[in-house]
Amino acid sequence: MQARIKTTPEPIRTALTREAGIDFAIIELIYFAYRDFTSDPDQILEKYGFGRAHHRVVHFVNRRPGLTVAELLDVLQITKQSLARVLKQLVDTGYIVQVQGLKDRRQRELYPTAKGRELALVLATPQSRRIAEAIRDYSPAEREAIEGFLRGMVKPELRVQVDELPGSKSAERG
Repeated sequence: MQARIKTTPEPIRTALTREAGIDFAIIELIYFAYRDFTSDPDQILEKYGFGRAHHRVVHFVNRRPGLTVAELLDVLQITKQSLARVLKQLVDTGYIVQVQGLKDRRQRELYPTAKGRELALVLATPQSRRIAEAIRDYSPAEREAIEGFLRGMVKPELRVQVDELPGSKSAERG
């Protein structure tokens, strides 16, 4: 049996560039924007013992009061098990209430409490401020282009979820 000589792979010392056909500049801008966009709410959530999953649930329940658990699972694209823990904490601490569905008694509709509404606003305020500062000098047409770009980043089959939110262009037309 021959002894194998272990060789260390040669390190690549050059950075990936756009020559690879990938728009790294936009990818990185999205990464850094998301990092900073979530940093303010993350600090606030930490004080409550909550994380980003709690933030997403509080956000969408406040944006669509009466959202069913099944609809929330679809919007968040998470498992029932993942949602169950987060939702239990939010219900137990009084931020969200579950109500039996009027049309289908098996469904659970989710509603914010006054405490949940207040938390949603506290979390959204620094994000809204960050957005306002970033687009302060943009024209309405430029803002519309930004919204179009972001909407375009959503999978086509899931864009209906964006359209169903209050204030969306589709909701305003419908």
